[in-house]
Formats: sequence, C-alpha cells, structure tokens
Amino acid sequence: MIVLKKYSGHIRNHKSLCEELGVNPSLPRSEKEEQIIIKAFEKWGKTMANHIYGMFSFALFDNETDTLFCLRDQFGTKPFYYYLDDSNNLFYGTTIREIMEEESFKKELNQKMLQIYLTMTYTTGEETFFKGVKKLLPGRYLIFKNGKIEIGRYFKPEFCPDNSKSLEEWADEIHSTLNDIMKEVKTEDEYVESFLSGGVDSSYVLAVSDAKACNSCGYDDSRLDESGLAKETASILNRKFNRCLITPEDYFSIVPYVMYNMEQPLGDASAVAFALGCIATAKGTKICYSGEGADEFFGGYNMYRNAERYGDNLKDFYVGNTNIMKEEEKRKILKKYYENFEPIDLVREIYTENEGLDPLSKMSDVDIQVWLEGDIYLNVDKMSRAAGLEVRMPLTDMRIFDIASRMPSSFKVNEEQNKVALRTAAAKVLPYDIAFRKKLGFVVPIRMWMADERYNADVREKFNSDIADKFFNKAEINAIFDEYIGGNSDNWRKVWTIYTFLVWYEEYFVKR
Repeated sequence: MIVLKKYSGHIRNHKSLCEELGVNPSLPRSEKEEQIIIKAFEKWGKTMANHIYGMFSFALFDNETDTLFCLRDQFGTKPFYYYLDDSNNLFYGTTIREIMEEESFKKELNQKMLQIYLTMTYTTGEETFFKGVKKLLPGRYLIFKNGKIEIGRYFKPEFCPDNSKSLEEWADEIHSTLNDIMKEVKTEDEYVESFLSGGVDSSYVLAVSDAKACNSCGYDDSRLDESGLAKETASILNRKFNRCLITPEDYFSIVPYVMYNMEQPLGDASAVAFALGCIATAKGTKICYSGEGADEFFGGYNMYRNAERYGDNLKDFYVGNTNIMKEEEKRKILKKYYENFEPIDLVREIYTENEGLDPLSKMSDVDIQVWLEGDIYLNVDKMSRAAGLEVRMPLTDMRIFDIASRMPSSFKVNEEQNKVALRTAAAKVLPYDIAFRKKLGFVVPIRMWMADERYNADVREKFNSDIADKFFNKAEINAIFDEYIGGNSDNWRKVWTIYTFLVWYEEYFVKR
C-alpha cells in the first residue's frame, strides 16, 4: 500500500489525470490530488512528474517495499527538506520547522552558508543554514530504502533554439498556451484574485484570467510607487483594485515575522513588501494569481541585454541575479572565512550542462536553477503560506518553459527591449504601452528608509550587537553602514543582507 505522507502544491491538469488514472473527479481537492499522486507513481514511477502540470513537492511511502519516495517539481516552486539524524532516521517535510520538531533533531548553524549568503542574498545548492538539513533540489527525487539515500534527477532545463518561426508565431504560441493553462488553473467554484504591479507579467495574467479583483502594494513616495500604473491597468481591464499602502513603520516592524516564516534568511527587500501584500490580500481571498517565472524564461531582466558582451566570461562570475559582495570584502568583514568555498563553485555544474549555448540562454539557465528556486519561489511559498494565502503562478508551467526553451534569444532580448515575444503576446489583450512598458521591478523605498534615523535604529543596534560580534568584524560592517548613511546608497544591499541575517539568527538561535 502506498501512502501520501507529505504534500504541498496544486495540480493543474487534474481533469485529464483523473480520466487517465481512474480517479473520481468529484472528490474534494485534497483527496483527489492525493489519489492522482499515488496512482501516477504506480503507473509512471520516477518519471511521474513529466505527466503533471502545476507546482508540487511530496513524499510517498510504499509499505510493501518499505521505501520512501520524495519528489520536487521541475522548477522548485514548492520546497522540500530532509535530515538524517545520528541513528540514521530520515526526517523530511515541506518546511524546516516540522523537521526541527523531531526529538532527535540537533539545531546547529551551518556557518559557511553565511559566506554564500553575503554574495547571493539567499542560499543556493543543497545545503541550508541548519547543519544537516538539506534541500531536495528542483527536478530531483529522493529514494530512502535500507537506510540509504538515493538522489536522482528527472528534469533539467534544456534549450534547443528553433529558427523556423517568426516573432508573431512565437507570440501566438505563448498566448494560446497561456489561455489553455488558465482553463486549468482554477475550478469553477474557486474565487481567485490576482496580484498586480505596473509590469507586463502580472498585467498579462490578470488580462487573461477571470479574476474580478486585483491587489497591489504602494508607497507614499510617488517616485517608487507602481500602484498608480497598476490602478490604470485594473481600470482598463474593468477589475476592482485594492491597494495596500506600506509605510516605513509597517515595513520594519514585520521583518522578524518575515525572517522567522522564511525559515532561512533572505536579503531580498521586496520579500517584506510581498509579505505585507499577502497579509492584506488574504483578507479578501484565499487564492491569488501571480506572474513569476516569465523574466527568467523569456529574458526579462535588463542585464540580459549584456549577455553577448559577457560571452564566455559568464562562467567565471555569473552566479545569478544578485552578486553584491566580492570575496575580498567578505574576507574583511567575516570573522571566519572558508577558503575554496565561493558562490561560483555552486554553479559550475550548470555551466558544464549548458556548454555550447548562447550567452543569454546560459544566464537564463543559471537563474532558472538558482535564483528562481533560492529567492523568488521561496519568498512566494513562505510568505503566502504564513498569511494563509495560496498563490498560483500560471507563467511557471512546463508548457510555457517548453516554448521558451525553443525560442531563439533574438526573440527574447534586443538592443531596445526585453521579453520581446512575451510582450508581443501580451499586446493581444493589453494596450501597447502597458505590454511594452519598461521593466521596473518590485521596487521598495528601503534605499531611502534605511538611511533615515527615524527608522534604522534596529539596524544600528543589530550591527553593534553581540550577535554581530559573533560573526562579523563590527568595525568593518559599521563602516559599510556609515558610508551608506553618508550618501553611498549603493551600499544599501550590503547593509540589508547583513541585517536580515542578524534578525534571522536572533529569531532561531536566541529567542527560540
């Protein structure tokens, strides 16, 4: 008998799978998805995920063979962790905290991950900040039998450019595929709203959805407030618009909540704003659409336009979307520096896999395997879960990636624009100026707020704390902070990344 032990996710193609696998489609969602997963494993085994569209991580136990089978989806939208104790007992789950509840769990800091974190602002690779707790990486499965762990890989991103299609043909394929996905992404009885920024991705998802309301975060500073643009889009699409106003007081007060629920430190300043947005949105709905995935698939970041200039040098420095602190600086500020443990070492295998691809495809490949999993999807999963909200991401789908993997880079990025084909597709349902609006990103005024003495008292306190003294040369990190306060706003990311680690450490190793 096979039993579903752990599960987090949403299966989009449940109707066709119910028919193929003989599952009663009228079952409640939780029972239906449980039966789909069990029967899919019975039919397809290790390759079962190739037949499922959606986001998922789970653990199955086969009582007859005394075998545990765990799997994480292709892009890592849902996390999965495991831990082997001193007696060779395997503990596992979709959160780290459920593993920490086990009596034989030993809570120890994996200090060397701080060295990675100060560059990446998140963790990458199998290891976590908790010694012994590992992530099952995207596109992998784990088998535990007879006291032995076997990790296998069923999916890795592959790019095979097809030069036979025109821009319009690619746009048509994106649009028709997304419309097909939107038919699956909710059931008729589910009420769903949508997140909306000023960008094309969330605007496109809203336009092709039946969401009657959308939700945006805003600030009093009009220079960085995208909510006005989002409101214009909502008005054009005739959708109700909800705005969550984020004040500096709200932002800084919720940082401990964010770091605790994130389970590992995350130095992405937008995560705090997203957490507040999730809390506000959960008051009106329990399911919400979001537009993650398109930037990495279709060349959405402005730096991608430099890909050709970087060329073969990418493999020597490009570790993903963020790279804020070099090794020389980390040697100065860290009390313990681990030699021969650099972020680039954790992505060398990816560059081996994508040898021969064009530079943009290489950058996308790294971001899909590293940045998406370590930052974007982690943030979405942890903050939505903490708020009691389920976020569904229609653009993160194997069918969407299949298009992106075949699309030549020239249709993704050119000298004037990024996400060219996706924007062309979006222009079928959005005004041109919205579909081709310059990418703004999820902007947070933290660059200004953290330099303001009215709001940065806790940052200053943490930088001079006993916790800081445990890991950092305090004079060095305070010099970075003082330089930032003195006008070098480029230092804000370094200050924020150090601060978020200190807050996280206090939450897990001092308070609890």
